[in-house]
Amino acid sequence: MSLKTDYSLSELAKLNIHFIGIGGSGMSGIARIMLAKGFTVSGSDKNDSAMLTSLKALGAKVEVGHKQENLGAADLVIISAAIDENNPELALARKKMIPVAARAQALAWLMSESTSIAVAGTHGKTTTTAMLAVALQTAGADPSFAVGGTINTAGTNAHSGSGSIFIAEADESDGSFLAYKPSGAIITNVELDHVDHFADEEAVFKVFEQFISSIQDNGFLVACGDDAGVKQLLTRITRKDLKILLYGQGENNDFQIQRIQLDPLSSLATVSSTGRRVGELSLSVVGKHNLLNALAAFTAASALNMAEDKLFAGLKSFTGTRRRFELKGEVSGVKVIDDYGHHPTEIIATLTAAKNLAQSARVLVIFQPHRYSRTAAFSEQFSAALSNADFTFLLEVYAASEKPIPGVSSLMIARNMDQSKVKFEPSMLEVVSEITKMAKSGDVIITLGAGDISSLGEPILQSLADR
Repeated sequence: MSLKTDYSLSELAKLNIHFIGIGGSGMSGIARIMLAKGFTVSGSDKNDSAMLTSLKALGAKVEVGHKQENLGAADLVIISAAIDENNPELALARKKMIPVAARAQALAWLMSESTSIAVAGTHGKTTTTAMLAVALQTAGADPSFAVGGTINTAGTNAHSGSGSIFIAEADESDGSFLAYKPSGAIITNVELDHVDHFADEEAVFKVFEQFISSIQDNGFLVACGDDAGVKQLLTRITRKDLKILLYGQGENNDFQIQRIQLDPLSSLATVSSTGRRVGELSLSVVGKHNLLNALAAFTAASALNMAEDKLFAGLKSFTGTRRRFELKGEVSGVKVIDDYGHHPTEIIATLTAAKNLAQSARVLVIFQPHRYSRTAAFSEQFSAALSNADFTFLLEVYAASEKPIPGVSSLMIARNMDQSKVKFEPSMLEVVSEITKMAKSGDVIITLGAGDISSLGEPILQSLADR
């Protein structure tokens, strides 16, 4: 018996759809869109969360913990990458010959009947996707979107819109973004990451080549013409039907930002296109990297023939996404910021923005490396990037789904740093205590990493208040 592997929206509407790992950022967004379309959704997750509560309120039947009976009368099972074959719900689905699909495939089905834009790149995907969604909403398009983080202004990571456009963050980490086959795409940059999946830089280029090949006939590609990886990638592209639009600072780009002004709490630049002054790009988020992300969103929206003035207004209204330079609060003049950055390039961008925010005060960092494989591959680059901070506390590596690698720990990063500016401290409680004793008015504290370090913001603020 062969299992069905493709579904139209009308077919999905007739099924009982069960999500294993429904609380994850990607899975919950897909579930949210399906619920908005009136689909029958159930799911389970290892731990309870606010996301599960939200999905229950929208009509999903959700259970905490994984057990066979959660599967119920499922006709289709959606799994996240974190689910292994020993999961009791997945094992039962296999035994009962129930079709099982990966998260990316489910999202591809939702996108299939829309004008779809997939936002890819090693860094900046979440912010660029969110910026494009907000800009198009302001322009009156009401797009559907699925983002890998919660948009601050919307309070959600996904939306089923009334318009014909669907925007999706396209994660290259395991190659699953090849399922999307979008009408158009954005590539923000190309660099080696996810070394648990990609053996080397060449493997990364190959998957991005395949991604570009997956864009629909006569579609468009928006790419950063300043990025060395993108430049190399474009030399490998043979398709002639794609409309390619480049953005960046260089003169070779179709859309350029010039006269950049980076303020502690905002960013400003002039946008021009083939010699024409298009307008002022004014952002409520910081850093040159965010001006480039916004320019990527603007360029893609322009390819969809949206009104330029409304796009600028939408981008100005964008206040960020959770865990991307997110201000958690300020106590006694000390600002506490949480950021998802877990690659050396991302850390450099984050700390550059933080230094601008702190001005003459200090930037104090707590960094939690994400995955042993990434720590081993980039330990020297992490050391160099974190040296931009005034002081860094290093937590132990957050394993994610990996098993420890002998000899790999945060000490690898600490050894290559100025010992007066770094401390390896695996205890979160001790780190909170030490960094709050150290902080002075004007300083910026950053919790940095893709693991559970995001939980430290509130304890730090409370500790500052208790001093």
